Amino acid sequence: MSMEMYTDHIEMVEVSPRDGLQNERAIVSTWQKLTLIERAIAAGSRRIEVTSFVNPKAVPQMADAEEVCAGLPERDDVTFIGLVMNLRGAERAIATGRIDQLGAVAVSTDRFAMANQGQTSDGSVEACRDIIARAREAGLTAQATIAASFGCPFEGEVPEDRVIAMASSIAEAGPVEIALADTIGVGDPAHVARLVEKVGCAVDPLPVRVHFHNTRGTGLANVWAAVEAGATIVDASIGGLGGCPFAPCAAGNVATEDVVYMLERAGIATGLGLGALIEANRWLAGVMNKPLPSMVGRAGGFPRPEQEREKETA
Repeated sequence: MSMEMYTDHIEMVEVSPRDGLQNERAIVSTWQKLTLIERAIAAGSRRIEVTSFVNPKAVPQMADAEEVCAGLPERDDVTFIGLVMNLRGAERAIATGRIDQLGAVAVSTDRFAMANQGQTSDGSVEACRDIIARAREAGLTAQATIAASFGCPFEGEVPEDRVIAMASSIAEAGPVEIALADTIGVGDPAHVARLVEKVGCAVDPLPVRVHFHNTRGTGLANVWAAVEAGATIVDASIGGLGGCPFAPCAAGNVATEDVVYMLERAGIATGLGLGALIEANRWLAGVMNKPLPSMVGRAGGFPRPEQEREKETA
């Protein structure tokens, strides 16, 4: 199969400071979160989901959202994203003066939408549209994610037509992209390729972003299938941390290091440095006091630097 079928560049969105940490029991300090963000930037990340503006009682790990924003570095070349679930959260994010892009979320099923946001699925679509409109009024951009696009922890299979209809409705509000999230990691490459292609056609010319969890070991295969089907933006988390407090069995995100290794080895540029990501993984493992799920973080890249030097001097 010719590599000419694939794009030669994928944009990466680093989600470890928010999605990576939100489900962890051990509270990570504001300073440690800011250090993680700095390490992501040093590795080449230019879009980073830095925090979420949600009820701190529901998600204690994100209780310091304003403090994180206050400590963000001044970088004109980095887009800082704040996840918001409603207009109240949007106003909090806007008030910081440091968030460049609001991340809105709609949920594919009623039962998960009620658990996640206290509203129906249709209500989450309307909330998503309202957040996008508010971002535009404030001079910011907004992105939109459809959670549980490939399956729901409460209702099971999600009809593809439902996701396509949601994407079309949200696209009318003017986000920068539509993301399909496999919140509980049940997607398979065939399903992913099919839905990415259909949603891409429905929201064209908006790009499709993808967000995969590796709960059942299909995360990297799903990234590849999504890229092949036309997705141009991929979410990932340093170390492979991640999970949703409101979705049972939602294990970690695909690891940034693993995605970068796979794509770069295949000739698809990501703009990220694998060595710096592996170092960030090791630092974060120390912060969390446990090994992280990333496979490349454990095994390292290939060829190793010393192998490259030997090749050059041979």
